[in-house]
Amino acid sequence: MRIALFVTCLADTMFPEAAKATVRLLERLGHEVVFPPDQTCCGQMHVNTGYQRDALPLVRRHVGAFAPYDVVVAPSGSCVGSVRHQHAALARRFGDERLAARAAAVAERTYELSELLVDVLGVEDVGAYYPHRVTYHPTCHSLRMLRVGDKPLRLLRHVRALDLVELPRADECCGFGGTFAVKNADVSTAMLADKMRHVVDTGADVCTAGDSSCLMHIGGGLSRLRTGVRTVHLAEILAATP
Repeated sequence: MRIALFVTCLADTMFPEAAKATVRLLERLGHEVVFPPDQTCCGQMHVNTGYQRDALPLVRRHVGAFAPYDVVVAPSGSCVGSVRHQHAALARRFGDERLAARAAAVAERTYELSELLVDVLGVEDVGAYYPHRVTYHPTCHSLRMLRVGDKPLRLLRHVRALDLVELPRADECCGFGGTFAVKNADVSTAMLADKMRHVVDTGADVCTAGDSSCLMHIGGGLSRLRTGVRTVHLAEILAATP
């Protein structure tokens, strides 16, 4: 299968290993991964902070970049959530029905990594090996917008030598929420403190998730407290081999 990689801003600028791991994993499974060079930000940040008209050119560019491909994958539930739930609605709001139709078509072919693996490719054992004690944080967008359910956990349970431990109160937000963490810093910090306490209580070496943004937030807090717990993107674990 030929799969287009929607790299996302965070992976492109700050966490490239998540994107590289996505490519390694899919190529190991026998698929061709291509990188549409015209892609930029999907516009989620603009929409979420009220700059919806400014997001419209980004939606148009995203649709143009990915319309030629039958399957699109991103290592981010948040960005895939934006493509599915914001792009077509935004185009309709500003009266561009043609763009809305094209955006809806691209959205139908766009998947978060665990969705692609389990629902489209029909694989749960990806041949990974990761000898660490790991806990999984289900990010809000993947859990509530995409409803990926237990797909990431099903993938992690097949990783050889991985000791998967349940995260208490896993469905609670970590407090990042994009600009929420900036605009509501005190509330965000309190939510993060709860999340970090639950992560540390598991005794895990690694906390994983499907969004680099949430891992950045959690990992920053864990690092400042010198807990010794690392944050690693789900794609990196699934791409790992002996």
